[in-house]
Amino acid sequence: MDWHGRTVGFALTGSHCTFAEVMPQIERFVRAGAQVIPIASYTLMTTDTRFGTSEDWQKQLKDITGNDIISTIVDAEPLGPSKLLDVLVIAPCTGNTTSKLANALTESPVLMAAKAQMRNQRPLVLAISTNDGLGLNAANIAKLLVAKNIYFVPFGQDAPNVKANSLVSRMDLIMEACEEALQGRQLQPLLIERFNYS
Repeated sequence: MDWHGRTVGFALTGSHCTFAEVMPQIERFVRAGAQVIPIASYTLMTTDTRFGTSEDWQKQLKDITGNDIISTIVDAEPLGPSKLLDVLVIAPCTGNTTSKLANALTESPVLMAAKAQMRNQRPLVLAISTNDGLGLNAANIAKLLVAKNIYFVPFGQDAPNVKANSLVSRMDLIMEACEEALQGRQLQPLLIERFNYS
């Protein structure tokens, strides 16, 4: 697919352990010619962890995309009326975000961006990373699997022997999932043995 002339919204939520895996995927879109608009959850904007500081992650997002980060609900709201985004990716998409999205809660810039994208009936692609994907959050994932214009990056159990309920998408398939989503299709196979790729 030719990404020149297309605008990708790339939203990150608080699964800090996957940020390093996600950043090269943002670079892929930029190298392919897409305009990438970074969107960040409050958690990314305010929290330092053993996986890196908020300041460092923000700098990487700005350096890679060349754009300022949408980090407030007020700044995310115009994405609806402007119809700016051809596709919106949430990667990583935490269990918290999955739960709120499935239950129509809009209390963060990422969720406002998702609401705006769904308003425009344009593809929303989720790359989940949640420790309870096969626990209480399974019901929320199921709701989103059958929702119109929502697609998933293929996912599987990342550490079944130690975290039996944990599900994580293969972040290296984000671009491919977006290409299929823009054609109205779910990238297959959806369920994969994620731990074999770790």
